[in-house]
Amino acid sequence: MADIELNQSKPTSLAAQQNLLTADDLTKQPDDGSRYELVKGVLQKMPPAGFEHGICAAEIGSKLNMYVKRHKLGYVCGAETGFRIAQNPDTVRAPDAAFVCQTSIERQGIVKGYWEGAPDLAVEVISPGDTYAEVAEKVEAWLTAGCRMVWVINPRRETVEVYRPNADFTILRGSDILDGGDVVEGFQCSVQDIFV
Repeated sequence: MADIELNQSKPTSLAAQQNLLTADDLTKQPDDGSRYELVKGVLQKMPPAGFEHGICAAEIGSKLNMYVKRHKLGYVCGAETGFRIAQNPDTVRAPDAAFVCQTSIERQGIVKGYWEGAPDLAVEVISPGDTYAEVAEKVEAWLTAGCRMVWVINPRRETVEVYRPNADFTILRGSDILDGGDVVEGFQCSVQDIFV
């Protein structure tokens, strides 16, 4: 009797697993003008960023990119770049900006698809519709996947929260200096220069 119950529950479990998408499935999604992330095999639609959000993402991304290119430290990626940070089930996240160091590039190369693993630095800009729980979940996912630093930019409060593995986070504002620490060595900018 117990064997029959086990056998009857297996198809439900297999059916649930078959509904999970993979990173490869994500690349095949039709282009409907929306941005998607894959979280534990489940497709999550990301609404287009607001204007203020876009300005903040572009400001920090361009500042990082100029510095990284000048010093040949690696590459800075824009908001549409996917990073597969977990497998079976797959999770593909796309931060608002990201930095991958030259050592990682030499190891993996310039890939056509999603980057395998976390960037060295992930930058997330908080949108008006984001909840604190959602932001905390993203930060935790990045750090768990091996990200060495996460910057969370809050346009409403004009702050930047800096997260590192196994460390307390720091909140910067106004004339405080945001620096790349040992992740983007030598990079610095004033927090107030990120905001409109």
